[in-house]
Amino acid sequence: MLLSTTSIALKLGAGLLADRLFGELRRFHPLVGFGRWAAHVEAGCRRVLGASRPAGVAAWALAVLPWVALALWLRGLHPLAHWPVDVALLYFALGGRSLAEHALAIAVPLAAGELSLARERVGWIVSRETAALDAEGVARAATESVLENGNDAVFGALFWFVVAGGAGVLAFRLANTLDAMWGYRSPRYLHFGWAAARLDDLLNALPARLTALTYALLGRTRRALACWRTQACAWDSPNAGPVMAAGAGALGVRLGGAAVYHGRAEDRPVLGEGRPADAASIAEAVALVRRGARWWLGLAALATLIQAGLATLAGAPHA
Repeated sequence: MLLSTTSIALKLGAGLLADRLFGELRRFHPLVGFGRWAAHVEAGCRRVLGASRPAGVAAWALAVLPWVALALWLRGLHPLAHWPVDVALLYFALGGRSLAEHALAIAVPLAAGELSLARERVGWIVSRETAALDAEGVARAATESVLENGNDAVFGALFWFVVAGGAGVLAFRLANTLDAMWGYRSPRYLHFGWAAARLDDLLNALPARLTALTYALLGRTRRALACWRTQACAWDSPNAGPVMAAGAGALGVRLGGAAVYHGRAEDRPVLGEGRPADAASIAEAVALVRRGARWWLGLAALATLIQAGLATLAGAPHA
């Protein structure tokens, strides 16, 4: 048990450090290849099974499970193979540095009054229409994206790594990618994408609430918990609601509100309370995610120390 706890903490530290130092791969990113693989799987399943829910379930399994099996096989090639395999897979799944880079690329021009450039860059990370956003709208969109993707790109990955190692974090990341590809309520994916959306919700259910708790404990705790309790249930997504409500409350900003998606205006519930979102709130959201990652790593190290102490006490001779 002690060896397992120690290895988890060391691997978490190595994966987080690699992400902070190197960020996402600029060329030959594995998710690009996985996206092509998933597109071929989708086409084949549609030809055989149509656009039904069973077709979507089969496509999800064919897209994800072979890679999870490959990760398990690689871990078993040598007694020490789990070290490089797990660290590499965690690094591959984490996106903390990339998230921060994209967010700050919006915050800097927004703070300088370069609204058109900030609009262009926020359009790289959100699905809503950005051409008509004012400065507050740009800041809201970017802050929401940082808080929500803090769960998907950081805390969800850390959670599934702790629970199931490299294979677990790989399954989580690929499931999250398929949700982004197939999890739409459009005519094309209403039935076919059902499994991708539901499985992503299931895998994110506990990590999202731990993310919300992390935001609350590291920010304005009482306000964050109150916003989580009263506002999250009004949000469409069962996982994004707690994350963004707690995050907005922790930062003391107002998020949510009207947004335009694919030409259709949506009046979304308000999240958080306090000042309007601005360039500073984007940077504060990035800092909150970074503090949370360090906090999770610290908890893993603390667990190792506790295990070591218990093992020492258990092995001490009785008087």
